Amino acid sequence: MIVVDFHAEATSEKQAFARYLDGRVAAVVGTHTHCQTADERVLPGGTAQITDLGLTGGLGGVIGMKAELSIERQRTLARGERLQPADEELTLQGAVVDVDEKTGHARSIQRVSVPYERVLQGEYRKK
Repeated sequence: MIVVDFHAEATSEKQAFARYLDGRVAAVVGTHTHCQTADERVLPGGTAQITDLGLTGGLGGVIGMKAELSIERQRTLARGERLQPADEELTLQGAVVDVDEKTGHARSIQRVSVPYERVLQGEYRKK
């Protein structure tokens, strides 16, 4: 089974690449923007696709970084201070893909976004 992680900015590039590989790989998942998309689907040839898996980190910030530092950086165009991870609304995001082992094609894809407290407490389990 082949899963492709396509790290790119443009959603159109990720979707086009998934269509190009449809039927040849189990899944094409996008990364880079840290913003989970709601476009998960299984393409006609059996490839699961989602434009961006999202992030594992603080949704209470700006793409996982402390909001105040991100805002200041955007406001002043300063590049000196390094961004720091946000620690509010810690969340695990991604996707679960069910793949037929015989064909290598996806049966389904399900987007996942779970508050970290639920993960730590063992409340979240794949059904």
